[in-house]
Amino acid sequence: MASKVRSAEKRHRQSEERRKRNKAVKSSVRTSAKKFVLVARKKETGEAEILLKDMIKKIDSAARKGIIKKNAAARKKSRMQRLFNTLAASQ
Repeated sequence: MASKVRSAEKRHRQSEERRKRNKAVKSSVRTSAKKFVLVARKKETGEAEILLKDMIKKIDSAARKGIIKKNAAARKKSRMQRLFNTLAASQ
């Protein structure tokens, strides 16, 4: 019986580590998206392009790791790309 308790404790430790790691990645994606949107609203095309590339890289990485789903990643990238395209077309 004791071995089952130990394995459950180890499993719990592992899941906590993964939860913290996943939370950090999700937070990073959200932060980069917010930065991009703020710069896009200021209509700074050059900096927005750099932030868009960085954000897409983070989203792809999170989707590859399974932290966010593939379709959710595609949806986020599409919306941000559309925002950038309207910004670039207006200038």
